[in-house]
Amino acid sequence: MKRILFDAHLHIIDPQFPLIENQGFLPEPFTCEDYLDKVKEVDIRGGAVVSGSFQGFDQSYLIHSLQTLGSDFVGVTQLPYDTPDEDILELHGHGVRAIRFNVQRGGSETLSRLDYFAKRVHELAGWHAELYIDSSSLPEIASVIENLPAVVVDHMGLSRAGFPHLLHLVDKGIRVKATGFGRVELNVPEAIQAICAVSPDALMFGTDLPSTRARRPYHHDDIELIHHTLEQEQFDKVMYKNAIDWYVNRHAAQE
Repeated sequence: MKRILFDAHLHIIDPQFPLIENQGFLPEPFTCEDYLDKVKEVDIRGGAVVSGSFQGFDQSYLIHSLQTLGSDFVGVTQLPYDTPDEDILELHGHGVRAIRFNVQRGGSETLSRLDYFAKRVHELAGWHAELYIDSSSLPEIASVIENLPAVVVDHMGLSRAGFPHLLHLVDKGIRVKATGFGRVELNVPEAIQAICAVSPDALMFGTDLPSTRARRPYHHDDIELIHHTLEQEQFDKVMYKNAIDWYVNRHAAQE
């Protein structure tokens, strides 16, 4: 039986669009066709295409990816803080639903703009902010995050040391991506259980394909690990219900 999934975190790397070497790294191509082939064992109900550090502020690849993958997919982009309103609304029309701050790798706007820009895009288009950040750094910006309207933290915050800080923010309403199991310094089943215990609605699974620079790339066994960790009702929430509510239903209610 195929597992149902709304893939809350994937990357498309199409060399026909601009790519930027980041920290000496330039990723191999991973097109929409490559992605769909990789997840053919899963019943994909949509997903979130996330801009990486190596894509900077380019929007052409993202628009093309969303057009290719179809209306069930949304975009998470990177933009400079002074992007005009009309450009943000145009991207919203293409299916973009979030702004990303890549603290770990760069390529995005800086954290100094987080409070202003996250509030601005939320008020303008209902977008949330996504943070690729080591959770040990969260205390420095916790007061800002707690006052933002909608925030997601990638890859379960990466580190064991910062995990209590992440749980504190989950209790305050932020969402978390169960992604990049080959990146994190966590006991993944324990971390998943802990987040779901604080908030059953917080956690959203994503493949993180093609898992660039991860010590271990995504494997379909990652889904089975979650299935063995959670009861069926919570498993369904983590696999697709929470993400559909967050990325799709929340915006439908606003519009």
